[in-house]
Amino acid sequence: MHGAVAAASPSRAPARLVGEKPLLRFITCGSVDDGKSTLIGRLLYDADLAPDDIIAALESDSKKHGTQGEELDFALLVDGLAAEREQGITIDVAYRYFATDKRKFIVADTPGHEQYTRNMAVGASTAELAILLVDARKGILPQTRRHSVITSMFGVRHVVVAVNKMDLVGYSEEVFRKIEADFHAFADHLRFASIYVAPLVAKDGDNLVHHSANMPWHDGPPLLSYLEGVAVEDATRIAPFRMPVQWVNRPNLDFRGFSGFISGGNIQPGDIVRVLPSGRDTRVARIVTFDGDLDSAVSGQSATLTLTEEIDISRGDLLCSPVSPAKTGDRLEAKLLWLVREPLVVGKSYLLKLGTKTAPAAVTAVDARIDIETGLPQPLPDGSTLAFNEIGGARLSLQTVIACDPYGDNRETGGFILIDRITNETVAVGMVKAVAASNGRVAPPLTELSYASMEGLPLARESFRPTPTRSLMKALTWLLPASISTFLIVYAFVQSAALAAEITGVEMIAIFALYYLHERFWLRLSFGLGTEDAPDRDDPGL
Repeated sequence: MHGAVAAASPSRAPARLVGEKPLLRFITCGSVDDGKSTLIGRLLYDADLAPDDIIAALESDSKKHGTQGEELDFALLVDGLAAEREQGITIDVAYRYFATDKRKFIVADTPGHEQYTRNMAVGASTAELAILLVDARKGILPQTRRHSVITSMFGVRHVVVAVNKMDLVGYSEEVFRKIEADFHAFADHLRFASIYVAPLVAKDGDNLVHHSANMPWHDGPPLLSYLEGVAVEDATRIAPFRMPVQWVNRPNLDFRGFSGFISGGNIQPGDIVRVLPSGRDTRVARIVTFDGDLDSAVSGQSATLTLTEEIDISRGDLLCSPVSPAKTGDRLEAKLLWLVREPLVVGKSYLLKLGTKTAPAAVTAVDARIDIETGLPQPLPDGSTLAFNEIGGARLSLQTVIACDPYGDNRETGGFILIDRITNETVAVGMVKAVAASNGRVAPPLTELSYASMEGLPLARESFRPTPTRSLMKALTWLLPASISTFLIVYAFVQSAALAAEITGVEMIAIFALYYLHERFWLRLSFGLGTEDAPDRDDPGL
C-alpha cells in the first residue's frame, strides 16, 4: 500500500485477463471412508494434472503408508498430515489447485468424521458446488444427510452425488437407481439448483475422466467433463456494492484510506458510498492498490478506497451502495450450526464475528432444530437447545448495532461465527436470515440521509430544528396572505371595511397562537423527540 501512496501510477483496469478461464470452487464431502480423498487423487492422476515429482512422492508414500497393497494409494495425494496417513482418514481441509483446458478449479477435500464437521463447514463456506460421496454398499447415511443440509445452509446450489465403490456391488444399476431416488426424495426441499448423480469407482478411475466400460447403462458425462461444463453463476458481481473495512490505512499525514475485500458489486472513483452503521454518504476519490490506482474494482478484489470527505470510519464499518444499503440492527434471526460438545446456553454472552466486525452477543431463543433424517425443521422440547453438530433456527441479541445482509443475498456480509469468550473457541457458525432493531425503529429513509452530507453539511434531522425565532418567522410569513384573503371574504358579505378588519384581526390572532404552539410543541409529541431533536415540518427527510 505504501508504494501506491508514495508514487501514483497510471490508471489501469482491474487485473483480469480477457478470456480468462472461469474458476470453479468445489468441495468433496460425505460420510467416513466413502472415498473423498481417493477420488481427488485419482482424478488428478488420470487427467495428468499432478506434477511428476508429486507422482514420484506418491509412489514412495504408497509403499510406506498406503492401504492398497502394491498399488498406488491416491488418497495420499491429498491427505498430507502425519495423523491422516497413520489413521487413513482425513482430518483437516486440504485444498488443491488445478486447471484443464476449459476451466480452473479449487477443490477442498474435507473430512467425513462427525467430530470434524466444523472443518467440513469451513470448506463449504466458499464452495459453489459440492461432490457428495456415497458408498454404494451403505447408501445414504446420517452424515451424508448432515453434509447435504450444511452445504445447502451455506448457499451451495449445485451438487454432484458420486455413488462410489460400484465395483463392490457388482456395478448394479438397480443399487444405483435406488440411491439416486433416495437422495432426490431427501433433497427435494434443500433448494439445490442442480443435482447430478453419477456412478463411479474412484480407486480404479471409472467415470472420473473417461467413461466406464463396466457401467454402460450410465449415459451421463464423466465427472471431470461435468465439472468443466457446469454453469455456476457469480451473483456477487451484480450484487450491490459491499466492502467491510478491515484496516484504516494511514502511512503518513497526507493519506488516509480504508482497506478491505470487496464482497459484492463494483466501485469506481466518483461513486457514492454509504458508511454503515453511521449512515453517512460520501464519494470515492481514488481506488488504490499496491500496483497503482484503478479505474474500477469488482467483487473478489482487495483495495484501498480514499474518500472526498474526512468521515469517522473504523475497522468493522461497512461501505456499501446507498441505493441498496445493507441492513442495520442489534437483533438477528439466524440459522446456527453448533460445533462443540457443550450444548448452546441461552442467554450466555458470546462474541459474534461478522466480517471485520466483532460484537458481544447472546442467543435469546432457539426456535427449531433441523431433523437430519428429513432435513426439515422440528420444534424443540421445552428447555432444550442445540447440541453437538445440530442445526437450528435462533434469535440473537447484540450489544451494539451492526451492518449486515441476509446470507442468501451475500455470503460475506451475512455469515458469522460465535466465539466462547473464555476459551476463545469457535462454538457455532451462523447465517443471517433477518435483522431488526431493539427499539423497533427502522432505518431512516434515503431522503433523510441526504446527499447534502457529501458537501460536509449535517444530516437533515440535525440541520432543520425548530427554534422560537424560526417558528415566529414562519408563522408571520404564512399569516400575511391568509389575513388578506380573510378580509376580502368577510368584506364581501358585510360591506363594512371596519367590521371586516375587526373580524379578520381576531381570527388571525387565534390562528397565529395555535400555529406557533403547534410548531413548538405538537410536532415534538408527534415524533416522540426531545426539544433538541424535534424535526421541522418542512424537513425534507419527513
